[in-house]
Amino acid sequence: MRDESLKSLSDTEIINRIRTDNVTKYFEILYNRYHKKVLDKCYSFVKNRQTAEELTEDIFSKTYEKLPSFKQLSSFSSWLYSITYNHCIDYLREKKILHYPNWSRENEIPEIIDETEENFEYINYENLLVILELIHTEEKALLLMKYKDDLSMKQISAALRISEDAAKMRLKRARTRVIYLYKEKFLNN
Repeated sequence: MRDESLKSLSDTEIINRIRTDNVTKYFEILYNRYHKKVLDKCYSFVKNRQTAEELTEDIFSKTYEKLPSFKQLSSFSSWLYSITYNHCIDYLREKKILHYPNWSRENEIPEIIDETEENFEYINYENLLVILELIHTEEKALLLMKYKDDLSMKQISAALRISEDAAKMRLKRARTRVIYLYKEKFLNN
């Protein structure tokens, strides 16, 4: 099969070929397909291009090693992004850049907002990006996993190595913090 026709294969078809034929060139297709997205996610956490590139290479190595255990209960991209978040968060924890419970206590928001009453039509995308840079890395990861990458709460809790209930509570807190900070910075002027 020609390289061009290989590129048109779905992720599932490529993974099945890797498993049956054990040919690394098939993984190169997945690597090329997802490299930039993984690199961008890593960079959004560490804010250093070289470190992000190193993390990306580590993530793809880990993904290749874990591929036999991929059960295809979710899409490959969701599984890969879960590995990406997990690896970046582990890196930040190891470097003592990330300790969410202490940070959350130190940055308590003054009031709990009932999100069901909120009207989100006023949110500007560029302003939201500014706010995402102000919140804790783990809260940002939670929001991106849930709303950008559409990961399930089970996948999110596994990536963060916390219970699903803890992930739900932290996600609620992250949304609340974003709403609070957004109002403070952009609406109460």
